[in-house]
Amino acid sequence: MNFHGLDEWLTPLASALGAAVVGVLVYLVLRPIARRISKHAPVANAVNRQLDKPLRALFPLIAIQVVLEGAPDDLAHVDGVRQLVTVLVIAAFTSAAIAAVRGVADAVAVLHPQDVADNLEARRILTQTRVLARIAIGIALFAGVAFILMTFPRARQFGASLLASAGLSALVIGLAAKSVFGNLLAGLQIALSQPIRIDDVLIVQGEWGRVEEITSTYVVMKIWDERRLVIPLQWFIDNPFQNWTRTTSQIVGSVFFWVDYTTDLAPLRNEATRLAQGSKDYDGRVCLLQVVDTSERAMKLRLIVSSPSAGQSWDLCCLVREGVIALMQREQPGALPRLRAEINEPGGSPGSGRDLEARLAGRRTDRGTAEVNNDTGLTSLTAPTGGVLPPAEPPR
Repeated sequence: MNFHGLDEWLTPLASALGAAVVGVLVYLVLRPIARRISKHAPVANAVNRQLDKPLRALFPLIAIQVVLEGAPDDLAHVDGVRQLVTVLVIAAFTSAAIAAVRGVADAVAVLHPQDVADNLEARRILTQTRVLARIAIGIALFAGVAFILMTFPRARQFGASLLASAGLSALVIGLAAKSVFGNLLAGLQIALSQPIRIDDVLIVQGEWGRVEEITSTYVVMKIWDERRLVIPLQWFIDNPFQNWTRTTSQIVGSVFFWVDYTTDLAPLRNEATRLAQGSKDYDGRVCLLQVVDTSERAMKLRLIVSSPSAGQSWDLCCLVREGVIALMQREQPGALPRLRAEINEPGGSPGSGRDLEARLAGRRTDRGTAEVNNDTGLTSLTAPTGGVLPPAEPPR
């Protein structure tokens, strides 16, 4: 730019600077008015707070854009400056749109707190809001980038050439971005149908945890031992999983015991009821001890107790399990499963303990006489052997 062109730019630059100052003053005047108006409206107040920074840049840029549109068209490099300011205005508008979406999401979170006993409805609304807000933010970013590219003539020509080969390009892009678009559509489906929500308790591939975050492409599940399981959204559409808080957080826990047939069940039932009723994790719906299976050695007991939530159910099951085991150790030590066996004498007549030990040791238990065979040197047993068999061959 030569000095003559610089002289021509003095008036437009001064006008643009004055317009920017006017834009800042308009922003400073409108900001307290908007805050006062939106003070008692949670949604408007949250949106107003989020729009504070984007509008601080948007007003001066709009004022500068208006001044530059009135500048002479033969001014040196005016087209480039106009395009630069247009790009900045589009970026500011995109930032304001994203801020407005975030403000609405924040207001919905404030209006539906999760720190209440029955937060099922709050979690449902919060899940929908977060997923839809992320989708809206993605659309705003995509639109902003598209509008910025449209300000460049070569980009418009590139778009026209792409449209000329739209069939092949759509096929290639569709195959390359299949997983991305699949997750986006899955996110929209999850937001509308809500098979999972924020803070839901899930069993996924054998892992127990809570839904900590739902993004536009994946779900973060916090495992009970503080690990994080990251799962694509499409997985929840294509695979079965357990949701313990789909309609309510109430749940019934199970505790199993194997006991001997001689066990007295009444004290066990009374102890289980006492432990459950004395616990803050018991909701009073179900406390039942039943024999659910038997074998040739023992019988299987199942104790079910109900709780308001999955975490409380785990603690309550551990409590009653420990308490019932302690009762059996203290009052019914014979309640553990036993292995029974009965040993009889040959012919059905029981013998003495010494005879049994001798038979097991391979010794004779009779008092009969025996003759010695001169050919083999063995003793010929003339009395009952008591279960001891002679050797198959004579010793050498």
